[in-house]
Amino acid sequence: MDLLNILFYVFAAISTIYIVHFGLYLVGANFYDIWQYKRLMKKFSGKRSPKLSLEALDSEVLSYYTPEVNGLVTVAIPAHNEELTITRCLNSLKKSTYKNIEVLVADDHSTDKTAEIVEAYIKKHPKMNLQIFTLNRQSGKGEALNTILRTHANGEFVMTLDADSVLQPDSIENAVEYFEDPKVVGVAANVQILAEPTILGTLQKFEHMVSYRSKKTHSWLNCEFVIGGVASTYRMKTLREVGFYDTDTVTEDIGLSIKITSRGNRNERLVYGSNVVAQTEGVMTFKALVKQRYRWKYGSLQNLIKYRHLIFNYQSLYTISLTFYRLPVAVLGEFILLFSPLAWGYAIYMVFTQFNADLVVGSYLTITAYILVVLWFDENLNLRSRSHLTLYIPIAYFIFYIMDLVQLIAVFRCMLKAPDLINQKNTGGIWISPKRTGKGVAALE
Repeated sequence: MDLLNILFYVFAAISTIYIVHFGLYLVGANFYDIWQYKRLMKKFSGKRSPKLSLEALDSEVLSYYTPEVNGLVTVAIPAHNEELTITRCLNSLKKSTYKNIEVLVADDHSTDKTAEIVEAYIKKHPKMNLQIFTLNRQSGKGEALNTILRTHANGEFVMTLDADSVLQPDSIENAVEYFEDPKVVGVAANVQILAEPTILGTLQKFEHMVSYRSKKTHSWLNCEFVIGGVASTYRMKTLREVGFYDTDTVTEDIGLSIKITSRGNRNERLVYGSNVVAQTEGVMTFKALVKQRYRWKYGSLQNLIKYRHLIFNYQSLYTISLTFYRLPVAVLGEFILLFSPLAWGYAIYMVFTQFNADLVVGSYLTITAYILVVLWFDENLNLRSRSHLTLYIPIAYFIFYIMDLVQLIAVFRCMLKAPDLINQKNTGGIWISPKRTGKGVAALE
C-alpha cells in the first residue's frame, strides 16, 4: 500500500467519524429540545397534562415536577486581579430574577483594586447579600473556591461564576429548576462569547455554539462528565460528599465534574441547561488562545488519565453511553487531531495534482450546513444576532482551521510533557487568566 492510499484511508476515516458525530449531535439535540419543550409546558401550565404524564415519558429523563425548589443559592466568585470585570459581573447578579441568593467573592490576593471595588459595591448596595473574603496569600482558583465554600457558604445549591462573566437575569432561576429532578446533582451552563468584531472573536463565538449544542446530545444520552467553571451549579450536599475541588490538575472545574461522575452517573446525573445562559469574553490574541487551549487540553488529559478506570467500565453504576462511548471518544479525539494534518495534506494534494476539489467542496458544504443549522436553531439568539452571524457562515469553515491549528499545537505541547501528565502534583488550581477588556457588554446598572 503506497503513501497516497494511506492518506486516502486516513482522510476517509476522519471524515466518517466527523459525519457520524454531526448526525448524532443533530438527532440528539432535537430530542433534547423536545425534552426542554415539555419541561416548559409543565412549568407554564402549572398542572400535569394527561398528554404529558410522567408515565408516558422516559422516567430516566423526565422524573420532574416535584414542588417548586426555592432553596438558597450560594454564588461563589473566585477573583484574582479582576478590577476591569468584577462590577459587570456583580451587576448581572443584582438583576437576577431568583432572589434567594448569597454572593461570596473570594479575592485571591489580588494586586489590583478588585477588593476595593467589591467593598465599595457592598456599601452602594447594602441590601444585596454580598460578602468578600480576602485570602492572605495567593492560593489558586480551586483552593480559593474551597475556602469560601467550606467555611462560609450556606446555600442548598452552589453556582460558581468567573468574575469576568455575566449572567442572564433568569439563569439562576432556570438552573435551580433542574434540581426538581432528585437525580440531578449538577447543571452545566450555556456559555456564550460576548460580541467581539474580530476574526478570533467570531471564531470563538461559533466554536462555543457548536460545542455547547453537542452537550444537548450528551445530556440526552446521560453521558455528560464535563461542567466548566462558568455558572456551573451543584447541590451543596454533593460537593460536601466529594470533598469539593481537587487541586492536582490545572482544570479544577473538569476535575470536580468527573469526580462526581466517577461515583456513578445512573442515579447522580449531570445535565446541560441550555437556558442557563452566561456570557464571557473571548481571548483577544492568537498567542493567548494557544495558551488557553493548551491549559484546557492539558487539564482534560490529566483528568482522563486520573479517572481512566471509567473507560470501558461495565459496572451498573455507569451508563454504557458514558463508559463505552463518551469517554473513549474523548480519548480518540486527541488521536484524530494528531492525524488531521495528513487528511489536510491529502485534500490539498488532490486539489493541486488531480484537479479534484470534490473532497474539499464536500467537507466545506457539510461543515457549513451544520454550522448554519446550529446557528438558526440556537434558542438564545434573537433574529438580529442570527442574521448578523449568518454573514460569517460562508467563511466559517475556513476560520475553523485556526482552531484546528490551535488544538494541534496544544496536543503536541501535551505530548512533550507526557511524564508530568501522569505524575500529577497539587497546583492549588492555578490562575492563568487571559487579558480582559471589560468592554464586551456595557455594565448593567
